Amino acid sequence: MIRKCTESEFETIYRIINDAAVAYKGIIPEDRWHEPYMPREELEGEIRDGVVFWGLEEGGKLLGVMGIQDRGDVNLIRHSYVLTKAQKKGVGRKLLRYLEGMADKPVLIGTWESATSAVSFYQKNGYTLLPKEQKNRLIQKYWSIPERQIETSVVLADSKWMRVHSSL
Repeated sequence: MIRKCTESEFETIYRIINDAAVAYKGIIPEDRWHEPYMPREELEGEIRDGVVFWGLEEGGKLLGVMGIQDRGDVNLIRHSYVLTKAQKKGVGRKLLRYLEGMADKPVLIGTWESATSAVSFYQKNGYTLLPKEQKNRLIQKYWSIPERQIETSVVLADSKWMRVHSSL
């Protein structure tokens, strides 16, 4: 079952993110990795900034979470994480499809450039990797992340976004 996460599940979301993010250790730039990967304060800030988390629950336990953030003319998929023990079982794909179904606007996703498994996942699910110049412009417009993270990230776009912007 996929459902909106509740405020009382903050600790569970925090644990899922930091469990799954271990996959980034040694992959993303060393100066971007820290323990925990996402501190509580950062997660609290993301939620305050409008990231709404949805989770896939099985047997009464959340196996994965994915956030969606309304940024005016687009929706951003933010913080997509699946517990290590539940990875490669379709949890991420199900969450992504569910949130896409909710989105009434084009969807953009940002991730680490060096996280090739994440980039590949999104490409397999129909997203297009955008050129660097476009990525930089979009990150500046829609995300609030440090300059170093901008340098080391990519942006992928769904087919709605590509249709609207391919003629520009």
